[in-house]
Amino acid sequence: MKQSRIKWTMLALAALTIMGSYYTYDSIAPVAGMLRDQRGFSQSQIGLLNAVFNLPNIALALVGGILIDRIGAAKSILIAALICTLGAVLTAVGEPYELMLLGRLLFGLGNETLYIALLVGIAQWFHLGGGALAIALFFSMARVGSYSADKSTSWFADIYAMGWQAPLWLAAGLTALGVVTALAYYAMDRRFPHLRAEPQPPERFEWRSLTGFSRSFWYILWLNVLFASVFFPFRSTFSIQYFQDVKGMTLAEAGTANSWVFAAAIFATPIFGLIADRIGRRATLLTIAAGLMPLTFLILATTSYGLWVTTLLMGVSFSVIPAVIWPSTAMLVEKHRVGTAFGLINMIQSLGLAAANYGAGWLNDSFDAGPKNPQGYDAMLLMFAGLSLIALLSTLLLLLRERSQPGGGIEARVIGASDPALARH
Repeated sequence: MKQSRIKWTMLALAALTIMGSYYTYDSIAPVAGMLRDQRGFSQSQIGLLNAVFNLPNIALALVGGILIDRIGAAKSILIAALICTLGAVLTAVGEPYELMLLGRLLFGLGNETLYIALLVGIAQWFHLGGGALAIALFFSMARVGSYSADKSTSWFADIYAMGWQAPLWLAAGLTALGVVTALAYYAMDRRFPHLRAEPQPPERFEWRSLTGFSRSFWYILWLNVLFASVFFPFRSTFSIQYFQDVKGMTLAEAGTANSWVFAAAIFATPIFGLIADRIGRRATLLTIAAGLMPLTFLILATTSYGLWVTTLLMGVSFSVIPAVIWPSTAMLVEKHRVGTAFGLINMIQSLGLAAANYGAGWLNDSFDAGPKNPQGYDAMLLMFAGLSLIALLSTLLLLLRERSQPGGGIEARVIGASDPALARH
């Protein structure tokens, strides 16, 4: 009984640590309009704040796991939380613009390592069972951070009334609380090392291990990269500003509208994961969810339907794909190559996130998007719709290939255990 209480306590500490990190990542969208109006930032500069967050991850996705294996998950969590806090503080100081960019760069540097180390730690503590539920709950708490960042526009309206800087200091404070929980995690890990799994000796990395994956793996890789490159640049960078300029919402209303997707994911993501485990049909679920994304942006660009329509479509897609895609990916590669496979995906995903964030801002600037020219946002929406269509094509190819496999491939209901440490946001 004692062991059970300890491992769930470790999960709670991990979840609280990542929650503040997700809040800080999503803290740019609520202040994007103020950065434009009060500091004269272009939309390219705003997009670059989240683009630069992903740049360190292009390299760290491959080397971060090696570092964690060398010094241990608990120590990596604490160091990464400190780096995240330093980055959040520099972002809040924010002047000049280059200092804010450096802050976001450092925050991204720490955040990727923090994320991977927390997942490795959870896998070690739940090695005897319950890992899938633990990861689902971990992701749900991460979504609480994103939801809170959007709702902060109404929860902390007085802070937002003070200008662009105060909300970023709030984010820095929440990130600093993650250092406290990371320190508690480290202390408990040192006290009860016999209750967790011992990490396996790290494998020697070879560049040729990046090749030789099946065609299904490459299809699911591009779905993963393209979905992330559409969803996060829109929802975490430009959506609140878009809702204000195009839909005529106040900052609080736009933040609430943006939060609906994350609120739904808190509860729906574990449910869809359970459905996939019970009925299989993973490629089918991914195809349906991917098909909702281009439809979302086409509706936004060409109709005046209420936001609840597109929020519902995007919410279902965002709940299904993270719940299904990572366990499915782990099924497509040999166990000894799973770490390499996920490192490759995260590397390319980070590159896509950086390019999509900056590209969307550049399009908005090029077409003079803003409250006086709401049609200027159409180019950004069409870019996201086009990327979504390519993602849908990847899932269709995956579905056709997997249905042709003996035993049904990832469409089959019965699967082997997957490594919960390899889940991703």
